Amino acid sequence: MKPEEIQITDWLRIVLGEAPWSFLLEVVIRIAFIYLVLMLSMRAMGKRMSGMLSRTEMAALVSLAAANGVAMMDPSRGILPIVIIAAVVVGIERLIAWRTTQNARLERDFLDDMDILVKDGCLQLDLMERTRITQQRLFAQFRHENILNLGKVQRTYLEANGAFTILQFQEKRAGLSLVPDIDPELRNDQENAQGKWACRCCGFVLNHQEEPSGPCPNCGQNSWGQAIES
Repeated sequence: MKPEEIQITDWLRIVLGEAPWSFLLEVVIRIAFIYLVLMLSMRAMGKRMSGMLSRTEMAALVSLAAANGVAMMDPSRGILPIVIIAAVVVGIERLIAWRTTQNARLERDFLDDMDILVKDGCLQLDLMERTRITQQRLFAQFRHENILNLGKVQRTYLEANGAFTILQFQEKRAGLSLVPDIDPELRNDQENAQGKWACRCCGFVLNHQEEPSGPCPNCGQNSWGQAIES
C-alpha cells in the first residue's frame, strides 16, 4: 500500500485490512486447524509441555507459535507448511530428548546444569551473579515458602529448568531476617539471637557481642544486622 492511500478515517481498512469479508470465515477454519496442529504437536512432545519448560521445549513452542501466526492472518499463505513445520519441530525436540537421555554431557550442553545458590544459610554470591538471580528475587522465593530466616535454609538449588528447590534445617538456627524493611512491625516480632550478627549481603552469621565494625569474612562487605532465631 502506498503512503498516500493510508487515511486515518478509513475504518474499514483499519478493522478488516485489505482482505475481503469472506476471509473472516476462512480465518475461523485456519484457527481451528492450527489449534489442532498445536495440540497434536504438544501431545507428541510429551507431558512436559504442560509444565515448566526446559530450553529446548521453550524453543520448540516458540517456533511453533511463530510459524503459525503468519498463516493465521495472511490469506496468501497456505496451511500445509504448518504441518511440515510442526513435524520438523516435533522431530527435532524428540531427537534431542532421546539423545540427552543417552549422554549426560550432551544433556548439560543443551539443558544446562543446576547451581547451588545457598549453602548452610549463606548466599553464594558468585553463582547468583553468574545465573543473574538477585538477592531480592531469592528472598521473595523464600518468603513464598514461608521461610523468614535465611539461617534455616540448608541448600537452595536452581534447577536446569529455572525452578527452585529449597532444603531446610530441622533444628533451630540463627540467621539473617528475610522480612523486608517496609514491614518493621513483623520484624520486631522476630526473636533476636543474642551475641550473633548476620551479614546483610550474604547472610554469614558472626558471633560477636557488639555489632561488628569490620568486613564480612565471607563476602567482604561491611553491613551487619542482628541475627534472628528460627
